[in-house]
Amino acid sequence: MAEALRRVATGIGRGLRLRCPRCGRAPLYRGWFTMNDVCPVCYLKFERAQGYWVGAIYVNYAATTLVAVAGYFLLWTRTELSTATQLAIWLPFCVVFPLWFFRYSRSLWLAVEYGLNPNP
Repeated sequence: MAEALRRVATGIGRGLRLRCPRCGRAPLYRGWFTMNDVCPVCYLKFERAQGYWVGAIYVNYAATTLVAVAGYFLLWTRTELSTATQLAIWLPFCVVFPLWFFRYSRSLWLAVEYGLNPNP
């Protein structure tokens, strides 16, 4: 169990840098939305099965929801912003943030899954 936790922690650190969770040397992406199929250094296959990235969609959704809801309530309690103004802030955020966070949600999903299951 300790080994798996160490792999997960190491993988998350590498995932935040958008690097391979196994070796940490190769980038996961060759474009903004284009992910490599395998690591060019250690040959780890990134997409392990059909539908593998569904978990990353949940990570992206959870992060977006958490930030937007927490931000809404923080602004609601600390400022006098109207509901219309809050909507003007949070609706664009809910469109733009998931597009930006897309790469990180996939890399974090891969890192955690690799840490718990290094041999597919």
